[in-house]
Amino acid sequence: MQNYLEFEKPLAEIEGKAAELRALAQSSDKMDIDKEVSALDEKAGKLLVDLYADLTPWQKCQVARHPDRPHCKDYIDALFTEYTPLAGDRNFADDHAVMGGLARLGDRPVVVIGHEKGNDTKSRIERNFGMARPEGYRKAIRLMDLADRFGLPVITLIDTPGAYPGKGAEERGQSEAIARSTEKCLQLRVPLVSVVIGEGGSGGAVAFATANRIAMLEHSIYSVISPEGCASILWKDAEKMKEAAEALRLTAQDLMALGVVDRIIAEPVGGAQRQKDEAISAVGQTLEALLSELSHLSPAALVDDRRNKFLTMGAQGLAA
Repeated sequence: MQNYLEFEKPLAEIEGKAAELRALAQSSDKMDIDKEVSALDEKAGKLLVDLYADLTPWQKCQVARHPDRPHCKDYIDALFTEYTPLAGDRNFADDHAVMGGLARLGDRPVVVIGHEKGNDTKSRIERNFGMARPEGYRKAIRLMDLADRFGLPVITLIDTPGAYPGKGAEERGQSEAIARSTEKCLQLRVPLVSVVIGEGGSGGAVAFATANRIAMLEHSIYSVISPEGCASILWKDAEKMKEAAEALRLTAQDLMALGVVDRIIAEPVGGAQRQKDEAISAVGQTLEALLSELSHLSPAALVDDRRNKFLTMGAQGLAA
């Protein structure tokens, strides 16, 4: 069953009518409604193109958070072979909001790390809705150390509303763990490529995305704070999230102009949630291309490339 977003209600009505007509046709052999159904399908297709042709920042937030959007596990299952998950931070626990391990992307051995939100109530609770605790970031550091030791490129898949702000996480050093993960990204002597596949929220995302190359899916978002959180702080009113989304410049297009991201990955019409296989394939092709682009750089050059990228970030947008 298709989950429709708020701005997709007109589309839901048309597709709902088409589904009703198909159900009636199945219950009666005498009914010939092919023309009516075709007309509705054509109308729905045109409306879908129109709806997604010029999404507002807030609408992009809704698409980025769509429950049917492919998540980290979907990408790992589809794109990587010989995936061997590695668990635990060797200190406190295994954080299920972060998954990662050794794998192959095509013929290339890599380490892959990502946030996993889950796809139903049980898995979302188990994965803490993609909000990592300190042990999640320390697990990622352990995996990055492993990649550095054996000369394996690192791929990170970003999809989190932010790091978990709970009492236990703060007691175990949440901010320190995020800072150490960000520091480890900067120190890696192997290629590091990140893709924002949904939400990229605050330091919880930066801790995995301080990369040589950062790509974003067309309708994903990446920001220092959620629109709701921003609105609560600036206007004391979370309902002003639409205004906050506009001001935050959190879309892939805005961030490309600022030099924060290096590539935008086109999504199927209607978002990645409507054609998952196509979206996942596009991410795979981009990962292959970006890793190939970095493959000729020496370890020292990779560190310098990453450092220079972040030192000059935003200069293009400010000059404009």
